[in-house]
Amino acid sequence: MTEIKTLSFEDALKELEVIVRSLETGEAALENSITAYERGVQLKTHCENKLREAQAKIEKISVNNDGSISTQPLDSEEK
Repeated sequence: MTEIKTLSFEDALKELEVIVRSLETGEAALENSITAYERGVQLKTHCENKLREAQAKIEKISVNNDGSISTQPLDSEEK
């Protein structure tokens, strides 16, 4: 099994989807279901962290009155 911290967001999400489908069928043995559930929780946390990292990198691009371009963090927009 691949170490979770090395997975991309997309790969972690795909694996999480496989685990969810597997658990929904209820066909796996109890021990296997528990192990899959635990990995699923770790994958979910990893995906959430990756999304937070991406969100922190998103910037708002603005054109100033003088025509110059500047950036600022997206969440610091004026209200």
